Amino acid sequence: MAQIGTITLYLALALGVYGVAASLVGKMRGSTQLLESARYSLYVAPAMLGIATLALVTAFLRHDFSLEYVAAHSNLAMNPVYIWVAFYAGNEGSLLYVVLALSIFVALAIALTPSTMSHSLPHTMVIMSAVLVFFLGVMVTLANPFAVLARTPADGQGINPLLTHPGMFLHPPLLMAGLTAITVPFAVVMGQMVAGRVGDEWVDLARVWALVAWAVLGVGLLLGAWWAYTILGWGGYWAWDPIENVALMPFLTLTAFVHSIMVQKRRGMFRMWNVVLMNVSFTLALFGIFINRGGPVPSVHSFASSALGWVFLIFLGASLAFSFGVFLWRYSALRGLVSLESTLSREAAFLLNNLLLLGVAFVTLWGVVFPLVSQMFRGVTVTVAAPFYNQLNGPLLLALVLLMGVGPLLPWRHSSWATLWRALRVPGAGALAVMAMLLAIGVRHPLALLSFGLCAMVSVSIMQEWGKGVRSRHSRGEHYLVALGRLIAANRPRYGGYIVHLSIVLLAVGVTGSTFYGAKRDVNLAPGDQATIRGYTVQYLGERFLPKADRTEYFNDLRVTLPSGKELGLTTWRAFYPDRRVASTRAAIRSTPLEDLYIVSSESMADGRVVFRILVNPLVWWMWVAGVVFILGTVVALWPQGGFVFALASADQELAPAPVRTGS
Repeated sequence: MAQIGTITLYLALALGVYGVAASLVGKMRGSTQLLESARYSLYVAPAMLGIATLALVTAFLRHDFSLEYVAAHSNLAMNPVYIWVAFYAGNEGSLLYVVLALSIFVALAIALTPSTMSHSLPHTMVIMSAVLVFFLGVMVTLANPFAVLARTPADGQGINPLLTHPGMFLHPPLLMAGLTAITVPFAVVMGQMVAGRVGDEWVDLARVWALVAWAVLGVGLLLGAWWAYTILGWGGYWAWDPIENVALMPFLTLTAFVHSIMVQKRRGMFRMWNVVLMNVSFTLALFGIFINRGGPVPSVHSFASSALGWVFLIFLGASLAFSFGVFLWRYSALRGLVSLESTLSREAAFLLNNLLLLGVAFVTLWGVVFPLVSQMFRGVTVTVAAPFYNQLNGPLLLALVLLMGVGPLLPWRHSSWATLWRALRVPGAGALAVMAMLLAIGVRHPLALLSFGLCAMVSVSIMQEWGKGVRSRHSRGEHYLVALGRLIAANRPRYGGYIVHLSIVLLAVGVTGSTFYGAKRDVNLAPGDQATIRGYTVQYLGERFLPKADRTEYFNDLRVTLPSGKELGLTTWRAFYPDRRVASTRAAIRSTPLEDLYIVSSESMADGRVVFRILVNPLVWWMWVAGVVFILGTVVALWPQGGFVFALASADQELAPAPVRTGS
């Protein structure tokens, strides 16, 4: 396996280098044969890396501890189901996953690039190939997962216990894939700039790939929140941890890009701004890889850190110089002829949306780098805690929610206050009604009321837009359900975006409820003892032990009496790994749309008592529902216009399928 893996890595590196050279020479000489061979080399690279991946997974399956990486991240006691997690549990394996994902993205991007962009494709291929060559070069020379130990141990060190969780099957690979996928839209934009094509030919292709990277990152972030909620034992889901933050920042800038690119497509504006946004997104993606690999900032998520931070920092600097060097080179040609006509327009709302998103990203970036800055200038590492982010980013995020409700109601080019007032009357009334209802049931916190009110306004504004379109189609004789299906099918990017906005509303509802109205209690309970919180009665029944080869598992059985009087049984789980001197926990969670009862055990005391943390987290359930809605909206927005047929639209075969567009 070591020989097969190493050979295929070198072959993939050779294919990547050939892709760079053949693309450059083929473009300079106008040789279609060389360009075609460059394309084929990049088609073959994923196959080579797939073989290398299969070789490493096989080594894990065979417990081949002669491989240093296998010995460091698995052992005989490890459940085989976690082999896929162990594959990317460390620096070398995760780099192999990164290059595999990147090579697949590159091959797909080349295959799906339309013929109208053939003039810039060689430049795009050079950029994508160069990024691939960098990661392969680092792995082959400095982080080879197939390095062989001088002496084969009888057993390995085992996987990090925090990684033995279902969320780890998707959370890390989605984040890594999302960060690397940003390479494709970046290469598309830079390829166009280098080729001297500064028009709008690249907009659709860059938008699609940016949406792909954005969606993958978004789902990965939500899965990370779920992982933290269920395994870390503190009862929360987002702590502004540095590794969380470095994935969030490019997600925010990509969010800005996928919004403002629509302005460029519709009005020919923001061309220069969109190039900057893509450069910043790619730079932040590389910065995230540097923070994760170099480990300069402590984090509970730093599973794949190494001493290679300097290599990624150099590449980050080179990429930054290249991207903004190209931007400055084409600066004069990028300047558009269309200017903003009114501050009260949809274009202005998109611009403000961009600025708010960049504001959140900048605050987050400053929080991440501040420990490094303080160490550099003061000689002491000062970390930034959650209150810093909450106080600065909280108002910006609330403003973003407000803009989600206002922006889509504004027309293009220009509007008036009277028009805006008419558009906002119904959503505003809905927001006031919800706030009044919440006041009546005892919700008093001003920020919570404002947040819930803004969520209601966004929801009503979206429903209002859908209602207008459905009524318009119904007036032509279509059934309401048929009209809804055909309305969405007629303008998928717009209505897919609305669905994504609804997912953000659900996320905001969950965050608001759990932030302002959660309850927590830490107790020490002996068998038979009980504790109460928010109408719940939790009685500790007893503890069970299960010794394993590398750990001891503890099961704490509980009887819970709900506020309704109904009883149910819950069991918390934790394990202690003596060799690693680390504990892993699983919370017992009873989740409903109204609130979660969250119980975790942390320690067994000598006198038989057990330390429990009991929390009531309102509305958290809606955060996980938001993930499903987010995926649905992204699929709708990405689905090709001619290739997706709603089942509802086919229910009435006698009606003409002519699309009807509503709004501006």
